Amino acid sequence: MKSIEELERIKEETLQEIRLRSASGSPRIVVGMGTCGIAAGARDTMLAVLDELRKRKKLDVTVTETGCIGLCSQEPIVTVEIPGEPEVVYGKVDPDKARQIVVSHIINHKPVEEWVINVEEQML
Repeated sequence: MKSIEELERIKEETLQEIRLRSASGSPRIVVGMGTCGIAAGARDTMLAVLDELRKRKKLDVTVTETGCIGLCSQEPIVTVEIPGEPEVVYGKVDPDKARQIVVSHIINHKPVEEWVINVEEQML
């Protein structure tokens, strides 16, 4: 750190990150971060979600992580929860797909149908 300005910038970036992860009563994105998810690239997927939300200044979205839900073959799994709408679960979400999900589903309110997985069918 070389200046107070740099410290202030770091502080603001950190506060934005905290807001992204904790907004309540708002849309929520959950990334599967069990060992199977991490092995499949969920860390990069999570970072892409956070980066895209930050770029678009969409700070009212909660971003959290969860453990394995038993669909290892579909990892990385991303769930989008919008109040008043059905939960949507996406499978095999790489960073590029994650960014597109943020834009299409969160910003434009249009789920990306071809990436949606039916959890009940997958569990059979």
